[in-house]
Amino acid sequence: MLLTPRRRLRAVLLAAASATLVAATLPEPTALGIGDRLFPQLGNPGYDVIAYDIALAYRGANDEPLDAVTTIDATTSELLERVNLDFTHGTVRSVRVNGSPAEFAGAGEDLVVRPAEPLAAGSRMEITVHHTSDPRGPAAAGGWVRTGDGLVMANQADAAHRVFPCNDHPADKAYFTFRVTAPKDTTVVANGTRVSRTARGTDTSWVYRTGQPMATELAQVAIGRSTVVERRGPHGLPVRDVVPTADRAALEPWLAKTPGQLEWMESKVGRYPFETYGVLVADAETGFELETQTLSLFERSLFTGSAHPAWYVDSVMVHELAHQWFGNSVSPRTWSDLWLNEGHATWYEALYAEERAGQLLVDRMRQAYRLSDGWRAAGGPPAAPAPPAPGRKLSLFRPVVYDGSALVLYALRQTIGKSAFERLEREWVADHKDATASTEDFVRLASAVAGRDLGAFFDGWLHGTRTPPMPGHPDWRSETPRARTAG
Repeated sequence: MLLTPRRRLRAVLLAAASATLVAATLPEPTALGIGDRLFPQLGNPGYDVIAYDIALAYRGANDEPLDAVTTIDATTSELLERVNLDFTHGTVRSVRVNGSPAEFAGAGEDLVVRPAEPLAAGSRMEITVHHTSDPRGPAAAGGWVRTGDGLVMANQADAAHRVFPCNDHPADKAYFTFRVTAPKDTTVVANGTRVSRTARGTDTSWVYRTGQPMATELAQVAIGRSTVVERRGPHGLPVRDVVPTADRAALEPWLAKTPGQLEWMESKVGRYPFETYGVLVADAETGFELETQTLSLFERSLFTGSAHPAWYVDSVMVHELAHQWFGNSVSPRTWSDLWLNEGHATWYEALYAEERAGQLLVDRMRQAYRLSDGWRAAGGPPAAPAPPAPGRKLSLFRPVVYDGSALVLYALRQTIGKSAFERLEREWVADHKDATASTEDFVRLASAVAGRDLGAFFDGWLHGTRTPPMPGHPDWRSETPRARTAG
């Protein structure tokens, strides 16, 4: 990970004499982090966010900064003379803490706030930041993605703080409210359910709220000339798909698949964990699909192009749907736990392709086993992935965390049996619903379900530099990685 060089932005003095006195006793503003192995400066110590309230004003041009107000409701876990927020790629105009003006300065990709008075441990704090949210810049950096008719968000893994000030790490989940004002000829959709829609002259104001806590990387606000298609899923679950209006009819055959896919996933792991679900189709070329909570983001070309067979597109839809359980409801405690997200989503993608399209799971796993040693050499083992390449944060999402991690689940099922494996999956998402969980938690639960210590099994499969023998398939071989040459 290439960290932005530290730089001190202009400190805006708002508290006068008392602030000057404190400045003499405190060190320079410094970027902090919670020490994540892969993103060491992501997240911030000393507080737990309860809720975000994010107001955005979109004027109809997706290449202009949006005016924004982000209010953070949090509880301190220690005495704080300063509060660090993750935020970059926007202009901060003012900050208030518990209603009083506060000083602020930039340090790296942090916004460092100094309240008028220190905040005692265990106290409630409300931070209100008036700022801009800038959609300009390379799409590969994440955050806002400009579409053919507006904007969507793609914040994974560490780009939410390019959109709004936050504690940008999945370990600190919170409730979200989005308040978006946009021209009346555009549609706004966000995570959760719509609370209100109010016309005001040439604009419309929309309010959405999540019913369950959410990691910042999963936040989604979509603005564009879109149509919202509503239907019902299992148990009457509201399903709302968001598509470019011009593509409404062409996309309907794909959208109609979602209720059945929901039923299939529920048959495997239990009831869908959120209040709504839907597919968000964006007129943009991102190079990925993304499991933003309750509203999965897809490229338009996945459905309208001819590059992939229908069964493959179906399975990709199930991959993002599976993330609603694995990664969204149960979020990773650290980014090294990413294999729990992507390995499970890949597992159910492959299982769906087998059951619905005859694409044999064992064939896919045999191929993954053949390539596994090479993936481990290139990207590290599943539960200890190598850091992203400098300047390419999305390079964290390598084959070893997809098919390489689904291979771990296949080996586990081979070891403990299908019945125990399926019970483990259901207990995992039930025990950790709306929370975070770690690799150690999964190992502990798997051992309990299996009735024996699986520590040695997981140590080899999750942390070994070479792939262990596959239970039940002694003939499987993994290719020896070719030595890299200089140059």
